[in-house]
Amino acid sequence: MSTTFNYKHLYYFWVVAKEGGISRAAEKLDMAVQTVSAQVRELERSLGYALLKPAGRGLVLTDAGLAAMQQADQIFQLGEDLPARVRDAVSAPAVRLAVGICDGLPKLVVHRLIQPVIAEPHLRLLCHEGNLDDLLGDLALHRLDVVLSDRPAPVNPNIKLYNHALGSSTIGWYGTAAMLKAAGKDFPRSLADVPMLLPTPHTAVRDRLDQWFEQRAIRPRIVGEFADSALLKTFGASGMGVFPAAEWVHDDLLAHYAVQRIGPCEGVTEQFFAIGTEKKVQHPLVQRLLQPAL
Repeated sequence: MSTTFNYKHLYYFWVVAKEGGISRAAEKLDMAVQTVSAQVRELERSLGYALLKPAGRGLVLTDAGLAAMQQADQIFQLGEDLPARVRDAVSAPAVRLAVGICDGLPKLVVHRLIQPVIAEPHLRLLCHEGNLDDLLGDLALHRLDVVLSDRPAPVNPNIKLYNHALGSSTIGWYGTAAMLKAAGKDFPRSLADVPMLLPTPHTAVRDRLDQWFEQRAIRPRIVGEFADSALLKTFGASGMGVFPAAEWVHDDLLAHYAVQRIGPCEGVTEQFFAIGTEKKVQHPLVQRLLQPAL
């Protein structure tokens, strides 16, 4: 190996491989595409082998790239952990858990999924909400320990992910007492006659709800769509319209939002997943999160 090899070149290559392309890596790094590309070429030149090759509109790793990636994963995982370890060493003892939360996942469900670790002494819980693609990018860069989602992660040839099913819930229709009175008779056909609030189409459960309406020839009168589930429930509790919610957290829903159950959304379920990277040493609190589903 040439003495011109340096870890900065390796880091840029690592980000490119995780993101699946130079353009996405450049955006992640907030750098020019040409700069990132040049740094990767310098690494290939110093190693003497091509590390990436075109595949469709993106890039995949060569055999040499896979070998380099395995080493880079270990190197930069340790590097990502270094600031937290130093900080923890000079401060009060803390157990840090960084959780990515898919923005379509109901917040009451998130609270229930995280319950197994809440009682951990000296816990420092960091929650980051965003869309699934961005969260998986941060997971690949070891900025997150686990991602909670309403759908499994898509297959990515450049990173080994696991999808662990945490459970599922039936869906029910909820609303204020006035909405219950308006929609309670001739349910579920009555849902066509009341204003309705729904999650935005990017959520996994929205596709199932749309199919449910189509199967029953119900044309919903949609007055609001929300990416944030807590915001949807807040507007529903104000009387703006009926809304769907996971019955898994029925009691919490009634206690927090002062609404009532109108009826079931038969055949529609919402699924919950923990997504992580395949590491040699798994975070002990992530292991605890997975235990209820074992």
